[in-house]
Amino acid sequence: MKQKLILAAVLVGSILTLDVFTKRWALDALAHGVTVEAAGVPLTLAYNTGIAFGLDVPQAGRWILIAASIFVVVMLAGMFRQSRPGDWFRLTSLSLVAAGAVGNLIDRVRWDRGVVDFIGPIDLGFMLWPIFNVADMAITMGAIALGLSLWREGATAPAPAEADTGELGKAMD
Repeated sequence: MKQKLILAAVLVGSILTLDVFTKRWALDALAHGVTVEAAGVPLTLAYNTGIAFGLDVPQAGRWILIAASIFVVVMLAGMFRQSRPGDWFRLTSLSLVAAGAVGNLIDRVRWDRGVVDFIGPIDLGFMLWPIFNVADMAITMGAIALGLSLWREGATAPAPAEADTGELGKAMD
């Protein structure tokens, strides 16, 4: 358990530090709604009061999002605790999602302007990718990795007929 906690502390702490630092930089260096280029990356300060990809929620939704974020972090902590100590892929993915969720939760709790986003929009040729931040990147990468981890676990689980039925199953044979 100690190694699991060290992994979580390092990942969550690093991502939160980077997220807070970059958001602070964006607030100080960028004008709201004005896009500038830095190393070929568009940077635009925006406040997201909604959820992923700028989807809006009603004003009271802020408190719903805060509650939902806390619930998600608690669920992720439970999954983390139940994960096998050697399953570093799963543990890393859970830490990434939790770090991103906490990073955006900090913004939601501290003010009603919303989450500070500043990377983008990015022109993909067929659409503009919405403005995002470091926490969003951690959530996205972690969620994809967690999905792969859960899928891999499901793909390697024994079929129901092959599952160990325990003592009762042996007695019935």
